[in-house]
Amino acid sequence: MSFALTLTRRNLTIFFRDRAGVFFSILSALILIALYAFFLGNLQVKNLQEHFPHASTQDITWFVDSWVFAGITMITTLTASLSALSILVEDKSTDRFKDFLVSPASKADLILGYLLSSFAVAVIISSLVAVVGELFLLSQGYPTVSFGEALQILFYIALSSAAFSALASFLVTFLKSSGAFAALSAVIGTLVGFLAGAYIPPGTLPLNVMSVVNALPFAQSAMLIRQPFTAQATEKLIQGPGSEQAGEALRDFYGITANVADFQLTDSLAITILLITSVTFFVFGTYRIRRSIL
Repeated sequence: MSFALTLTRRNLTIFFRDRAGVFFSILSALILIALYAFFLGNLQVKNLQEHFPHASTQDITWFVDSWVFAGITMITTLTASLSALSILVEDKSTDRFKDFLVSPASKADLILGYLLSSFAVAVIISSLVAVVGELFLLSQGYPTVSFGEALQILFYIALSSAAFSALASFLVTFLKSSGAFAALSAVIGTLVGFLAGAYIPPGTLPLNVMSVVNALPFAQSAMLIRQPFTAQATEKLIQGPGSEQAGEALRDFYGITANVADFQLTDSLAITILLITSVTFFVFGTYRIRRSIL
């Protein structure tokens, strides 16, 4: 285990020294911020003003901004974990595995070092993104999340980071070069934004498509993270007559709750699915990495 921790520190040091790598790990998040700042944000505010005419523009903007930063945080759990595994691809393409095999580190230590560093990078960067989001909301005069909501966000970040670092560890074992890794990162960074309903609200999709998207762990992760992020803004927005029905429709449309066909996903089921994703792809990823270093 000590060798695994040593390798984890080595991988973390290499990753954070590479400023370009750190930048590209949050590139999808920056693109999403730009889209909402210049194009999509006003559209969402105007749409909500039509449905909540008694709500103030400030409260509507608070909800939209909270929802956007929740999506950004979720996307980062995947893109950051994937970016951290660029070290594995580089070690594989340069045959550095052979050097490790003659060291005191076992194959299990080597594999665990990559997986732990990927998980740690995802948690660190995603948490920083969440903090930046809260600081931005605070600078706009909005309340920050409560202590309990902050703990929820941190738990969901850790759970999502575990699931997606395991998934990423499996995907990168099929890559043999840094060029292939860069191409995969670009595709994943763009695709996950749509699958998580971060670029456009899930409610704008056809029902069949929305059901398929909601069945994937990306949408379930986004659903969980959005709940504490938007809780206060949602309550402020839906005050007044018919608030219960309005709140339900709002949460469904923006992916704060999720349905697969007529079945509503509960928080406990979403957590279970993410745990199953973590274990399943940890096993597959470990098996594939072990084969790579034979």
